Amino acid sequence: MSTRFCELVGVEYPVIQGAMARISDGRLAGAVSEAGGIGIIAGMNVPTDILREQIRIAKSITKKPFGVNVMLMADNAEEVAKLVIEEGVKVVTTGAGSPGKFIQAWKEAGVVVIPVVPSVAIAKMMVRAGADAVVAEGTESGGHVGELTTMALVPQVVDAVGDKVPVLAAGGIADGRGICAAYMLGADGVQMGTRFLSAKECNIHPNYKAKILAAKDIDTVVTGKHTGHPVRVIKNKLARTMIELEKRGAAPEEYEQFGVGALRKAVEEGDMDYGSVMSGQIAGLVNKEQTCKEIIEEIFTEAKEVYESRKALI
Repeated sequence: MSTRFCELVGVEYPVIQGAMARISDGRLAGAVSEAGGIGIIAGMNVPTDILREQIRIAKSITKKPFGVNVMLMADNAEEVAKLVIEEGVKVVTTGAGSPGKFIQAWKEAGVVVIPVVPSVAIAKMMVRAGADAVVAEGTESGGHVGELTTMALVPQVVDAVGDKVPVLAAGGIADGRGICAAYMLGADGVQMGTRFLSAKECNIHPNYKAKILAAKDIDTVVTGKHTGHPVRVIKNKLARTMIELEKRGAAPEEYEQFGVGALRKAVEEGDMDYGSVMSGQIAGLVNKEQTCKEIIEEIFTEAKEVYESRKALI
């Protein structure tokens, strides 16, 4: 199921592992890339020396291309932008701003630049700035989300920029059916985050992993809409507290104090009551722990089977 995205980055499978803060480290990214996809190390606010260490961990696992995510609003964005060049990282994904001021240096270093976008307007802006591909991410995703659904967003982004660069679909994709749906919408591949939370190489606390594996279709909720930074998480005491604060019109400062350190509580301490358990709506389909290789091979085998079984309808 090779696509022009595979040709662009030199991989076997057109799948990017989403950059999940405090979760997507060198071990996970290296395992995804070694399995034939593109693993991504989350760079947001990670000290440069630690990020360099994670990059080198990924290099010790695989000789295949992997990437680093640069959150452009982060305090360390400029340092991370330089570090990926120094370390010879092949792919950069970006979010929360325009990577325009870094693109020339990245291109000169042979880095493939792939912004994550929530709208057609931003997709167009990223392509004008020199992006090599874009990830159109729907609101079904976990973590920070936009408004448009994947089904609505992807074909519009494809129509707007798909003749210039590959478009990947993200949000609500966890199996072969999602892969096929993305192709039918015009995408050249997919980005998945939540499915990789169940990977054996994923470093999250066992409580977090168990929460994902037990999740049902209605178990996520979006908090923080009134602050301008909406986040999709698994429902728990923290999420209910934040929703109540939103309902009574609490000041953003009062609201956001509950979020300080909440992701660390979930990822590292396993606090499922007051930790921020970020997850996409697709968690209800994630029901087993596997290696990254098993995950990737399974979803693309499923995709081929779905395609073959539905050909009679086309």
